Amino acid sequence: MSSSLNSRYRHGEWPQGAPWNDVIESLLQHSSVRSYLDKPLPEGTLHTLVAAAQSAATSSNLQAWSLLAIEDPARKARLAELAGNQAHIRQAPLFLVWLADLSRIDRQAQRQDVELGAPAYLDSLLVSSIDAALAAQNAVVALESLGLGSVYIGALRNNLAAVIDELQLPPLVFPVFGLCVGYADPTRPSAVKPRLPQKVVLHRETYGQPVEQQLVDDYDQHIAAFYREQGLSTPSWSQQAVERLRSIHTLNGREHISAVLKGQRFEQK
Repeated sequence: MSSSLNSRYRHGEWPQGAPWNDVIESLLQHSSVRSYLDKPLPEGTLHTLVAAAQSAATSSNLQAWSLLAIEDPARKARLAELAGNQAHIRQAPLFLVWLADLSRIDRQAQRQDVELGAPAYLDSLLVSSIDAALAAQNAVVALESLGLGSVYIGALRNNLAAVIDELQLPPLVFPVFGLCVGYADPTRPSAVKPRLPQKVVLHRETYGQPVEQQLVDDYDQHIAAFYREQGLSTPSWSQQAVERLRSIHTLNGREHISAVLKGQRFEQK
């Protein structure tokens, strides 16, 4: 079992002769970076990341996403305040906001004197959000191959209306999440966080009868050990996950997303 697999799972056996290469090794070494050096990115980095992002799969070739690159310190500070006051948004030299974007197609429809009906339906919202997520993950794989680090910022949706105003987003556009990008501070390294065992998440043919409890209990022990190694006192994964979904109060404002999206012409029928 490779060191990357051991870090990711912390236990279990791996099939003998399972395919492996440097790309897979790199994927398994992913970790979220929340401390960055005050060091600019090489010229052309953003263009390289966008090229990688645009090479991701896209539903029906709609390419229903856009990207906002934020480098202005004042704007990063305002977005950080709206997103849980996370210091790494201010610290990272580049902050990317990944947008679900149907406005571009809507503008083409207007040129053709066509009124679009599909954006009012939930599937269009899903398509554009998934397109943005696939593009973003391609960019993350690319940036990590360049020696950069990143962390996703879902809290950008905590104050969605204010973020939309700050970024001057037109109708049929909304921010799915943010992404900090920069060089990781080596004095504050991030570690590979263990994941649930494959037997918990992998089903074959049909969704099987859950037999996961012992595996989840074991995972709770592994993740607790990981947090202790990081000097953190954190509840078990099962406790954390249940608490996160227990009530709308843990949504920190995201319970209003549907109403805000309707204001952006995503009616979600």
